[in-house]
Amino acid sequence: MNVAKLADYRKPQPEATERRVADTDDGFIMIAMQLYEELIGANLTRNQAKVVHAVCRKTYGYKKKTDRIADSQLAELCRITRSKANVAKNELLAMKVLVKEGSKIGPNKNISEWEIPECTQIGNIVTKPGTKSVTKQGTQSVPETVHTKDIIQNIKENTPIPPEGAVAQQEEKPKRATATNPQFDRERFKQTWNSKADKFGLPKIISIAATTEKGIARLYKSHLKHCKETKRQPRDIDTFINGYIEHGYTPSRWAMGENPEGKRYGIDTALTQKKIDEIISQEP
Repeated sequence: MNVAKLADYRKPQPEATERRVADTDDGFIMIAMQLYEELIGANLTRNQAKVVHAVCRKTYGYKKKTDRIADSQLAELCRITRSKANVAKNELLAMKVLVKEGSKIGPNKNISEWEIPECTQIGNIVTKPGTKSVTKQGTQSVPETVHTKDIIQNIKENTPIPPEGAVAQQEEKPKRATATNPQFDRERFKQTWNSKADKFGLPKIISIAATTEKGIARLYKSHLKHCKETKRQPRDIDTFINGYIEHGYTPSRWAMGENPEGKRYGIDTALTQKKIDEIISQEP
């Protein structure tokens, strides 16, 4: 007769798992705050974001500006397929978020050159300016700004009533207004900046890039917040942003070229949140 042993009923002990803790002693990346903030807020797909961070790791992580990085290396680091890594990399190069020097690639520090499609999300409304409309035979066109509630309401309003009753014509509800960036005199702003650039030997602007426009919106939003906290009447956007550039912002020596690379920094440096807070907080 077989005798059951106590060990037969004991549950196997779980294997010890290694505790992983990130530590700068194991290595770290030095990356400019402005570049990092733009990467955080950039309208990138999931794979694009993974790849651009992987490129930062493979370059800045070894104190290099650019390097030869195989698609297989990106795929392994991003935990995606090699083909998806290649597609995302080429899209980032096309948007000038990454730059290519021969067979080497790296992050483009000149964020004013980035050409990323705009995307603004407000609640569950998503707007994508510049998106091409796709129409098929027998399919109704959908506007670029799509709201689920509006679609449901549209279906209800256009559903015919059964034959017993008369068709009631319902009044069309007014469309909900979507928030937009504050409007400002673009030509006046360019002239104001270029006058400042002439004075201090900084890069001029021919057109206002998307990154600069975001900075202007961020600047005016900070002004409104400051006025609310100090219980003051805000100024109109043109008066404020031009006054900020003409009288508030003074470039540092670093921005004027006294840095290891001898680079002169332009409008986007004047519109960083750190610089905005520094100047607005000193307003009388």
